[in-house]
Amino acid sequence: MSIFSTILEKLGLRNQAKRNTAPQSTATPAASTNPSTSSTPSASGAATQTAPKAVPISDVFAQLEQRAAANPQKLNWRNSIVDLLKLLDIDSSLSARKELATELGCPPELMADSAKMNMWLHKTVLVQIAANGGNIPKELLD
Repeated sequence: MSIFSTILEKLGLRNQAKRNTAPQSTATPAASTNPSTSSTPSASGAATQTAPKAVPISDVFAQLEQRAAANPQKLNWRNSIVDLLKLLDIDSSLSARKELATELGCPPELMADSAKMNMWLHKTVLVQIAANGGNIPKELLD
């Protein structure tokens, strides 16, 4: 399992996306069983293919805030990728962060400077969490 998949799973986003696509995949075969509308299922099938991209918003922000409040360490997940990973009980070592950065497509010139890589990685992880249905405040995405 990739590190980013682990992040989504810890936030409950990975399982939520699977649950939302399951009913839609069962709806398509039911529509195609009607022989009089044999041309319609392809149109509804196309609509069904785009529907899984719409993931309901998960209250990731509140979840992270609650985890931070309950954690004995003062973890600043809003600004630090290391703290965000620690908050989720995920390996935050430099090698793990480099692996995550590679997984998310970090530019090679940033990989050589851990501070720049960390800043890029933090912003990219938050953007990707939002893209997968997590509510991240706009000021953390800009």
